[in-house]
Amino acid sequence: MNNRRDFLKTVAILSALGTSVGVPEPSSAQSPPSAGDGSDDRTYWVSVLEKLANPILVNLSRRELKKTMPVESNGDATDRRNYTHLEAFGRLLAGMAPWLEAAGLSDSEAKKREHFAILARTSLDAATDPQSPDYMNFSRGGQPLVDAAFLAQAILRAPDQLWSRLEPRVRRQIVDALKSTRDMRPPANNWVMFAATIEAALLEMGEPTLVDRLQNNVRQMLDWYLGDGVYGDGAGFDFDYYNSFVIHPMLVDVFAVLGRHDDRFNAAGQVVRRRATRYAEILERLIAPDGTFPSLGRSTTYRFGAFHSLAQMALLHELPDRVNPAQVRSALTAVMRRMIEMPGTFDADGWLRIGFCGAQPSLAEPYISTGSLYLCSVGLLPLGLAPSDVFWVSPPAAWTSKRLWSGEALLTDHALAREHKKIEIPDLVR
Repeated sequence: MNNRRDFLKTVAILSALGTSVGVPEPSSAQSPPSAGDGSDDRTYWVSVLEKLANPILVNLSRRELKKTMPVESNGDATDRRNYTHLEAFGRLLAGMAPWLEAAGLSDSEAKKREHFAILARTSLDAATDPQSPDYMNFSRGGQPLVDAAFLAQAILRAPDQLWSRLEPRVRRQIVDALKSTRDMRPPANNWVMFAATIEAALLEMGEPTLVDRLQNNVRQMLDWYLGDGVYGDGAGFDFDYYNSFVIHPMLVDVFAVLGRHDDRFNAAGQVVRRRATRYAEILERLIAPDGTFPSLGRSTTYRFGAFHSLAQMALLHELPDRVNPAQVRSALTAVMRRMIEMPGTFDADGWLRIGFCGAQPSLAEPYISTGSLYLCSVGLLPLGLAPSDVFWVSPPAAWTSKRLWSGEALLTDHALAREHKKIEIPDLVR
C-alpha cells in the first residue's frame, strides 16, 4: 500500500461523487432533517461522523493539521498546543474505527467509508513520520500517554483498515511511537488503563509487552471495583463519566486481546463484560425523555462521549436484557441532535468548540483544548454494525425514562449482584 496512491485514489472517488477533497463549507455540512420516525437515524449518524472527521483527516492527510487547526482553551493555549493534535486524531479514530470495518454497507455509504479509510491511513503516516510537519508528540509531558492509548484502541477496533493495510514502514513508525510512551508512569487512577491499552495493542502487533504496564495495571484497575458496575477512579470515587469515557471500554478491549492470546483470561473477561453491561444499563436510564442528560463532574465538554460504554455494549450485542437496541439508538440519536445542532457547537470552519451544549468555554478544565473535544466520536461506535443489524432496522422505541415519565409500568431496577471474590488474572504466557 502506497500512501500517496491512497490519497490519489481518494481524489478519484470524490471526483466520481461530484465532490472535492477539501473540507466542506459550513453550509454543505448541515445535518439532514429528521424524518421523525427513526428511518434516517443511520444517515444522521454518518453525517455527524463526517462533520467531525472532515477537518481533522483532510488536513492531516495533507500534513497541514498543525497549520490549520485552531487551539481553543479556557486560558493560555500555549501548553495545549503540545498535545491537542494527537488528542484530536486519536480520539476521532477511536470512535470512527468500527465504522471503518463495517460490512454490508450501501454503495453510497461504502464509498464514503473507503474515502475516510484512505484518509485515516494516510493520516497515520503523517502523524508518526518524524519528517512530517504534522509529526505528533508521543513522548513529551504526560498527556501523550492518554491519546496514544486512544490511537491504539482505534487500531484494535479496526485491525484490517488501520493496521493490516499499512505499509511496513508506517507500521514501524506506529510501534515506535507507542513504545515511546513507556517512559511515562501513569498516576494511580484511570490512567493505568491507557498504559495497559497501549501494551495490548503492541501485543496484537507482535511486539513484546511489559508485564507491569499490562497485567499489573489491569489488576490495579480491577482492585478499584466498587460494585454495581462501577469502578473507583483510583482508590476514591468521583461522580463523573470516566467509567464510560475510559475505564469500562478499555477494560473490555484489553480483555478481548488477552483472551485471544491466552484463554485463561476469558473467565475474568466475562466478569468485566457483565459489569460493563450493567453500567450501560445505568447510562441508558440517565437519558431524559427530551434527550438531555446530567452534566456531572469533570470533562463534560466531551459531550455524548459520556455514552462510550453504552455505545460499545450496543456494538458488541451485549446490552442488558431489558434494554433493546432500538431504544438505545433512539435515545442516543436524541442526545446527539440536541448537542450537535445547538448553535455554537462548531466554529465557522467546522471545528468543534468547547462546551457541553453549544459554545461554553468556561466549562473547560485546564487540560481541555480543541483536540480533547473529539472524544464525542466514541458515542458513534454502533456505526460498526451492519445497516441490516437489529440496532438499525428495528422501529424507533422509547427509552427507559421516556417510558417511565409517560406513565408506563415497568419492572424495578436492580443492582448487579455483589461479588465477594476478588477477580484473579494470570500472567500472560506467550
